[in-house]
Amino acid sequence: MTFKRSSGILLHPTSLPGPHGIGDLGPQAFRFLDWLASTGCKLWQILPLGPTGYGDSPYQCFSAFAGNPYLISPDLLLSDGLLTLDDLTSKPDFSASRVDFGLLIPWKLNLLQKAFDRFQSNSESLRQSFDSFCAEQAAWLDDFALFMSLKEFYGGGAWNGWPEPVWLRKKSALDKARKELAESIQRYSFYQFLFFKQWNTLRIYAKERSIQIIGDIPIFVAYDSADVWSHPELFFLDEAGNPTVVAGVPPDGFSATGQLWGNPLYNWEVHKSSDYSWWLERIRFTLRSVDYLRLDHFRGFAGYYEIPARNLTAEHGHWVPGPGTDFFSAIDKNLGDGLVTPGTGLPIIAEDLGLITPDVVEMREMFSLPGMKILQFGFSGPDNPFLPHNYPANCVAYTGTHDNDTALGWLATTDQNEREFALRYLRVDGHDFAWDLIRSVWSSVAMMSIAPMQDMLSLGGEARMNYPSRLGGNWEWRMGDADMSESLAGRLRELNYLYSR
Repeated sequence: MTFKRSSGILLHPTSLPGPHGIGDLGPQAFRFLDWLASTGCKLWQILPLGPTGYGDSPYQCFSAFAGNPYLISPDLLLSDGLLTLDDLTSKPDFSASRVDFGLLIPWKLNLLQKAFDRFQSNSESLRQSFDSFCAEQAAWLDDFALFMSLKEFYGGGAWNGWPEPVWLRKKSALDKARKELAESIQRYSFYQFLFFKQWNTLRIYAKERSIQIIGDIPIFVAYDSADVWSHPELFFLDEAGNPTVVAGVPPDGFSATGQLWGNPLYNWEVHKSSDYSWWLERIRFTLRSVDYLRLDHFRGFAGYYEIPARNLTAEHGHWVPGPGTDFFSAIDKNLGDGLVTPGTGLPIIAEDLGLITPDVVEMREMFSLPGMKILQFGFSGPDNPFLPHNYPANCVAYTGTHDNDTALGWLATTDQNEREFALRYLRVDGHDFAWDLIRSVWSSVAMMSIAPMQDMLSLGGEARMNYPSRLGGNWEWRMGDADMSESLAGRLRELNYLYSR
């Protein structure tokens, strides 16, 4: 696929400003798109949009298909007549700068329950649209709504703790559950209807402003998810439904003991026997909601790190071959549905960070997929591939990502040698370091250049989005109402003009 020279901002919707405790798909998201368009940027990169579970991480979701109900905008529900102003009077005193998930979640779910009750009682205007949505999305929605209803009914625990006939998906047990939990199933389906109704409206608005959205597909799915419960044959599980091996990465610069992600690993032979049908539908579905996909942990398709499920760290695992080029050939051949013309290339950005071996490079180049270049990683010396003078044109250049510290946070904590080389390479004194990095990636030959909003705002390490392998305190940062300023837009607009972005 031909990618145009362009630029953009990495900002997850949860980080948008607004009065309801978390960024959402309401007025401030539309305002952000207006502001982004005014800068001359053409790209908005987000993290996965799925319903978050353990640790509030968008990379550990209850479904690879569903949307996050916490992103549903109360303001838009007011406009639809599903909420009243009285429904918002008991709102907690939310922080404007951080998401307090513990405070937010019960309040938001109570609000959504009120919207559902009102829909049930007097919202015939939405009934036909809701019924059509349920019919069109039945392939994943039926299992997801049942999964969430069962999880709620059994107190929130993981599915392998449910009664055996239920987690084994015995027909009689599921038929009984569908009958007894019918209202709950409809409620969870309704939340998905609201999410995609709001998201699709926002995406149309982005298209009207020539903004393309870069979505994100994690390679792995959470164990406690509708995907694993409804398709156990696709994963390495034992007879009790527990993973036998799990995902992670070996020790690296982020963690001395590696990263034990804990996700169940795919049985790729089973996937191949169906011509990767589950994966194809996952990619098709996501591409109906975004324009490009960042394929997380791309190297895992060439080879992935397998850790025995009993291990407490990722130190003692081993590498196993992945599906390789056969997987991407199947996508290129079969994606269809008007999303991609066979043979023209895939709208995929390869997250090719970490331990990259020749087979990973070969696989990426065979399908002409742009890789990622993180400037923060580049300051070890002139031969470092993450320095702009070493970039190929077919790449996406970043100052940093959600897993990195902010530019200023990095400068304050990196070792003296890297700091000195960075200032020497950029020919700067460090007083405006975040924008020195932005200028460097914007002026590079990389066809796409992207910076997190935190770097646009020259924020320190307190604004970091995620600390890999740290439990708690992640995914909380939010920008302020005043951050979408004309002065910032003008500064970014000048760089986009100067460097033809």
